Amino acid sequence: MANGDLSESNHQESIISLLSPVSWLQMDEIKISSDIHLNNQNGNGKKKSDRIIKELTYDKKNKFKKSKNKGKSNQNYKNNSWSGSLWLEMSLLQKIAEIEAEMARTQKNKATNFHLGLLKAKLAKLRAQVISGGDGRGGGGGGNEGWDVSKTGEARVGLIGFPSVGKSTLLNKLTGTFSEVAAYEFTTLTCVPGVFNYKGAKIQLLDLPGIIEGAKDGKGRGRQVIGVGRTCSLILIVLDALKPLTHKRIIERELEGFGIRLNKQPPNISFTRKDRGGITITSTVQLKNIDEETIKSICSEYRINNANFVIRCDATADDIIDIIEGNRIYLPCIYILNKIDQITIEELDVLSQCPHYVPVSAHHEWNLDGLIEKIWQYLDLIRIYTKPKGQIPDYAAPVILKRDKSTIADFCKRIHKQLLPQMKYALVWGQSVRHNPQRVGKDHVLIDEDVVQIIKK
Repeated sequence: MANGDLSESNHQESIISLLSPVSWLQMDEIKISSDIHLNNQNGNGKKKSDRIIKELTYDKKNKFKKSKNKGKSNQNYKNNSWSGSLWLEMSLLQKIAEIEAEMARTQKNKATNFHLGLLKAKLAKLRAQVISGGDGRGGGGGGNEGWDVSKTGEARVGLIGFPSVGKSTLLNKLTGTFSEVAAYEFTTLTCVPGVFNYKGAKIQLLDLPGIIEGAKDGKGRGRQVIGVGRTCSLILIVLDALKPLTHKRIIERELEGFGIRLNKQPPNISFTRKDRGGITITSTVQLKNIDEETIKSICSEYRINNANFVIRCDATADDIIDIIEGNRIYLPCIYILNKIDQITIEELDVLSQCPHYVPVSAHHEWNLDGLIEKIWQYLDLIRIYTKPKGQIPDYAAPVILKRDKSTIADFCKRIHKQLLPQMKYALVWGQSVRHNPQRVGKDHVLIDEDVVQIIKK
């Protein structure tokens, strides 16, 4: 806002002029929150009085019907200089709600795919602003104390769920770490870490506070909880056996809104920006869920005018948005069905048939061993044993690697960053070689429980 003369009328007009970027005419009432400092100066340049407008409500029928003022007031506005910033109470969250409502009203078919794709792109952009703090509302205040937990062990696993579903009890039983347990909601208010050992691997388990519906929009401690979830190697969603499907649907929606994709693979799409040439789309499969016009409209929403797409899967509008955003996290997830002692055998049989489910009772310690084995499988870790020259293999302290990063080079880097340049070759015993031992190079892929001896130059 530039400095200038201020009167009661042109002050109101100046405020209304700020509303033009927003479709405020569709609203019956608009609230404006602001901090405006009106500094009156006399001819000598000395300040005479200050006026601060804290809140003002505009009604289309009654014009300015309410204002809350603080400080001194002076009716002589001649030669006033003023500055300030105004923003609409209509927040990003309200815009998100409007788009979600419109998407819910729109029938899904081929004729509406273009419109829905455009709405999804707008929704993704607004949610990205909320995640980055563009809404200015934070996640409930209080800073990040208790959330900066250093990563330890070979993998990090996060417990996510509604309040009072048994997350703290699970942490206590699995790791021996004390996390307060009580018969009321929101007992856990910060991130409580613990570590358990399994097959020679140290696995960090995080007990996160219970989330509520709207967590992705900053309600409760939602942003901090889901933000920590993005740093995990595996998500454990703890569900109450009495209402599992309702909780599952809500939690999945909250995580999706924060860019976390559960038990999914990244879409097989290549996206490259370029300087000129427009939008080029090459597809190796028939696209049934999206067409080129929808892809171009999504690019237009992101102000992308020149780019190359190579699509090798039957993509959807959500896949295109995820590739453009580029900040999606694809994590494995296990659904822990807790408190199974409160349901019937028939109900348990039905729920246990669902994919990725593990039924347990943390209180009675039922099936906790099965849960730990499932965690190991989903983390997809392998154990590699070292063999010093002239000695027997060390089976007590294996080197833990991810299955998709299990070459000899990865093995050397895991031990010490200087070991790989010093390596001449490696001797391997196990299922990954044809005979024992076999001489291999740095690109050889290891299998679980192989034994490796590094020969230096």
